[in-house]
Amino acid sequence: MPELPEVETIARGLHGRVAGDVIESVWLGSKPEPLKSPAREIVAALESKRIAGVRRVGKHIVFDLENGTQSASVKSNAKHKRARARKSAPASGKAQWLVHLGMTGRMLVCSPGAEIEKHTHAIARLASGKELRFVDPRRFGRLSVTHGFEAPGSEPLDVQLVQFVDIFCGRKTPIKSALLNQKLLSGVGNIYADESLFRAGIRPRRRAASLTREQLGRLHQAVQEVLKEAIALGGSSISDYVDSDGEEGFFQLQHRVYGREGEPCLVCGTPVKRIVIAGRSAHYCPKCQK
Repeated sequence: MPELPEVETIARGLHGRVAGDVIESVWLGSKPEPLKSPAREIVAALESKRIAGVRRVGKHIVFDLENGTQSASVKSNAKHKRARARKSAPASGKAQWLVHLGMTGRMLVCSPGAEIEKHTHAIARLASGKELRFVDPRRFGRLSVTHGFEAPGSEPLDVQLVQFVDIFCGRKTPIKSALLNQKLLSGVGNIYADESLFRAGIRPRRRAASLTREQLGRLHQAVQEVLKEAIALGGSSISDYVDSDGEEGFFQLQHRVYGREGEPCLVCGTPVKRIVIAGRSAHYCPKCQK
């Protein structure tokens, strides 16, 4: 499942290519699973709307919409808008198109003549001539419309140390499970939890409440460093993930423990172990992590 860096990469790419464009028409496929809102509501909310911006909220891609019928033009201030997209909140009451990619979902910007891939569940035709296509073979992704969407947990890239410590210091669950709890931090998933815990020198099975403030401080720093590095490299392409241009990410080349079961630790040479915690795999170095 795409995690925060992958969703951030896709949202930034989409913002740079479709912000300011107008959705002229919407086609939805016949499969009901991807539609979290009724089809008629999605069509009504999207058609004839201008895409004010595209940003990430947790693991969701959010298209902020506004009334408008102007055709999109080349935007000289695209870089400025992209930088402010994630932090700027939409005006109250304006519609939002939410896309959750699930396990295999992709949001692609295509030319109208491009072949329509199998498992395409939505096509938004834009005034510029481009098409936004949602493709999802396994149909775990979700499309919906709403207003004023907010993630249930704190934003990992913005959360301050004091708040981070408060979130985790009293919890009796394993720290790996706590990191994956989207009601605490929104966006962190299996890959980046493992990589963050390795850098912080903390075993995934440790109860969150057993960690000292110094250890939580290291973890806070590690989470933000790992996520920022992964975003800079376009995310991790493990199976199906590609960005809005269809390109793979490169952070998988920097993984130190995730997916490296039995391979030597890149720091000490000890074989990396894999365990299962609450149904989720966890990778760690028995020597480097305590």
